[in-house]
Amino acid sequence: MSQRNPTISKGVDWSLVWIWFILCAIGVTSIFAASYHEGENVIQGFISLKTDYSRQLLFFIIAGIIGTFILLTDSKFFTATANLGYAFGIFLLLLVFPFHSKVKGTESIIRFGSAFQLQPADLCKLFVNLALAKYLSRVDTNFTRPRSQLIAAAIALVPAMFSIMQKETGLSLVYFSFFLVMFREGLPASVLVIGFSFSVLVVATLLLEPNTLAIILTLIALLAIYILRRQVKRSRSILFLIVGIWFVCVGVQRFVVPFVFDHVFKPYQVKRIYDAIGKDYVPKDQATEAAIESEQKGKKKDNNYNVKQSKIAIGSGGLIGKGLLKGTQTRYDFVPEQKTDFIFCTIGEGFGFVGSILFLGIYALLLMRIVSVAERQRSVFSRCYAYGVASVLFFHIVINVCMTIGLAPVIGIPLPFVSYGGTSLLTFSVMLFILVRLDADRQMVLR
Repeated sequence: MSQRNPTISKGVDWSLVWIWFILCAIGVTSIFAASYHEGENVIQGFISLKTDYSRQLLFFIIAGIIGTFILLTDSKFFTATANLGYAFGIFLLLLVFPFHSKVKGTESIIRFGSAFQLQPADLCKLFVNLALAKYLSRVDTNFTRPRSQLIAAAIALVPAMFSIMQKETGLSLVYFSFFLVMFREGLPASVLVIGFSFSVLVVATLLLEPNTLAIILTLIALLAIYILRRQVKRSRSILFLIVGIWFVCVGVQRFVVPFVFDHVFKPYQVKRIYDAIGKDYVPKDQATEAAIESEQKGKKKDNNYNVKQSKIAIGSGGLIGKGLLKGTQTRYDFVPEQKTDFIFCTIGEGFGFVGSILFLGIYALLLMRIVSVAERQRSVFSRCYAYGVASVLFFHIVINVCMTIGLAPVIGIPLPFVSYGGTSLLTFSVMLFILVRLDADRQMVLR
């Protein structure tokens, strides 16, 4: 009878732990650089728990303690409690509706006194990843069947639906990253192609005049019929399929996109999307224009002010940067949300192009290492969970960096391990340490 080795280092991939430590340290340093004011006592600032960087350091320490406990936990615990954790996550999301606090336009935060707040939409990513891995690893799950694919999609999209209802559109989009896990496990590539095509159609709807786009879609349909004319002669179903796709595309262009932009998104969110694609947004009526003005009331900036200031900050860093605590844009609060959504511009201004590339290289190393760890797993559960971690991190990193340089609309996506926020740091840290624990027991077949 074999005995379990009690040492915490047994099988642990310490490279992942060290990368986590480095990124968290960079996060605390960046928040310090963006928060520190001349004349402050640095030591007192770090131990007072009254500054943002001291609170982030506290969450860093708490995350390390929790990570240590995770490394001492039996891997079977995570498979046994995956579905229970998912139910708990849904419960927290439902709890938001009666007990939420409205913070910066979102209604997805629960406050516990004045010192602590929880964002279930952020935390629920962990539970979705575990539950999805649990479902995909079941013996009776045949992922080639549409029923199994729909169930897996529902596991990921139900929390996304609740997030949208809580006006947290940005975090709701993160849940779509789990489709990369499904793709790895056998989801047809056509699904991803359809999703990408839909995104292109939405952008085209915003950029082009309705009649012009309708003509382009018609020409594409006619070209497809001409190219497939021999197949069409043999089977009329192909013709009906092309015509059906044309009707769907025109319907999306004419009705779905206008409805979503007029009735689902807030006016300021629509304006941000238009700003991201480089097109001026003209309100359709006075009510919409009044809503935008109301959202901006009391502010000295327009919707694109954040991105403009962020690009100025990053550009001013030049090749090697101005140095720690020497940036002007971030030190003097020209960039709003510079400790959270726009933390990357603090790094760009302080350490320049070289520092930014090295920083992003650490992320690239982390993602490549996670994928490598995923591929060496014997257990389907561990592999799916690892790809889930990689997918969520990849989505957050790409969207956040693109937000700060104006290549994506501002949707409130934090930079993993670096942006200020206890819920975000703890969630990402727990996700990563669970992966390290599962990898340490990779010789086991978990279900």
